[in-house]
Amino acid sequence: MINPVHLRTLLEVVAHRSFATAATRLGYTASAVSQQMTALERSTGTTLFVRGARSITPTAGAMRMVRHAKRVLTDLDALMADVATISTDSAENEEIKLGIFPSLATFALPQILKAEDWNSLGINLRLWIGEPQQTVAGLGTGGDLDLALIFQVGPGGLSWPASLERTWLGDDQFRVVIPASWPIAEDSQLTVDQLAEWPWIFHHPGTSDATLISRLFASYNIHPQVAAYCDDFNASLSLVASGLGAALVPDLAMANMPEGIRIVDAPEIRLARSIFALKPENSKKPKADLVLDRLAQVLAR
Repeated sequence: MINPVHLRTLLEVVAHRSFATAATRLGYTASAVSQQMTALERSTGTTLFVRGARSITPTAGAMRMVRHAKRVLTDLDALMADVATISTDSAENEEIKLGIFPSLATFALPQILKAEDWNSLGINLRLWIGEPQQTVAGLGTGGDLDLALIFQVGPGGLSWPASLERTWLGDDQFRVVIPASWPIAEDSQLTVDQLAEWPWIFHHPGTSDATLISRLFASYNIHPQVAAYCDDFNASLSLVASGLGAALVPDLAMANMPEGIRIVDAPEIRLARSIFALKPENSKKPKADLVLDRLAQVLAR
């Protein structure tokens, strides 16, 4: 499934032949624009740009996609304008039951619910905030969720019925965070050998995050000291701020990062959790797609 947000970004990149210029016009970072274009290439199976050291050149496939994208986005704008005219008091209000994991809920829902036009969309949103295995269960046979936002760390661990339609929304990068009081130079690039000397705050053994992180460290033959086991990222951040140890925390969980924490660069630590939307095939809730579009826009920013 092609993300319309990525199509809008494509138009700007092609028009200006620059990720940086497109990012400035759209209010993104250049890195975010590059990631969106990579995701669009992945979802379409098409190479869109020839990337040089200081320039990008659209391919023939990109120019053909631009022509189609302009028509598609014009139709989407018309659809959105039509939907926005629906009164929240009308009989066309639609209840959408959304399952969403905590860090994404904390980051995205305030932005969606505070949007100026949200109350005019005719959506009654009911929320189930929980871990992916809980919300996936709500989409299965006998479940009553219309849409679930879940993450997957690595290739295994979480599964879902084949009858569910899956849409990839992006990757949530893990960062190495340490107490600000630790004597580490601001511009340091740290090796895994240095990381092995620190006390760490890890997820409980057996969770998908813990398994992937353990495998990463084990691949370097490193068995770090564990200062605490904690499955709540907000609690982990507070423990880091207090000086207890370092932690690996995804970007979304750092929306309300407390004082007393630093993010450090460890090039060998490259972890991410992939974010997906799941919904039943042949869903009869058209406004679930509208909710999904809003979530995709927030994640793209």
